[in-house]
Amino acid sequence: MQMNELNLSPIMKEETTKERVYKEVKAAILSGRISPDEIFTEVKMAETLNTSRTPVRESLQDLLKEGLVISIPRKGLAVRKVTSIEVEQIFLLRKSIESEVIHKLMDRITTEQILALEHIYSQQEAAMKNSDEVSFITFDQEFHLSLTRFAKYELIEQILLNLHNLCTLIGLQAVKKKDRMTEVLAEHRKIIDALQKKDPTKAVAAIIDHLTKTRDSLH
Repeated sequence: MQMNELNLSPIMKEETTKERVYKEVKAAILSGRISPDEIFTEVKMAETLNTSRTPVRESLQDLLKEGLVISIPRKGLAVRKVTSIEVEQIFLLRKSIESEVIHKLMDRITTEQILALEHIYSQQEAAMKNSDEVSFITFDQEFHLSLTRFAKYELIEQILLNLHNLCTLIGLQAVKKKDRMTEVLAEHRKIIDALQKKDPTKAVAAIIDHLTKTRDSLH
């Protein structure tokens, strides 16, 4: 006797307090609601969020690992500042790494992976229409990290994640500039199209052009 699928809806996993705290604090950092000049403590943050210290401590530990916040001995924590010299180094590394990732993907990217990039593109487009800069930057990071993941460069993906986390600290000022979100989407579209056509010359040129324009938009 063949068993039919049950007509049931899946139970959605509820977010833990730690996950909610992490998202709220990270969004506050990226949106500039927490200034880099502001020193805060685990206790003060727990009081402000009206929650216990444990989920706050765990969230801050994650943000420390991501490089978004730094510890100031005997004072507390602060949002990390990214210098102009660091910006140049970040994009020098990203151009070198991501152009090589594109080369690696040429012979192995699948239809399913192209569709995954299209889905991220659609999410980023929706974020732009909703004027949601934080989500736009989050999907931008996912777009680039997906390319590295598809190339099966696990170690490089972790390195890029750290570089992207530093970029997120300064990325908001770029996407707030007139038409920059529209430009980013157009640049991502060129990358997707070149990958779909398996054109390495156009794909590498597209990623380099995108990263150059992103760096220039930060000045």
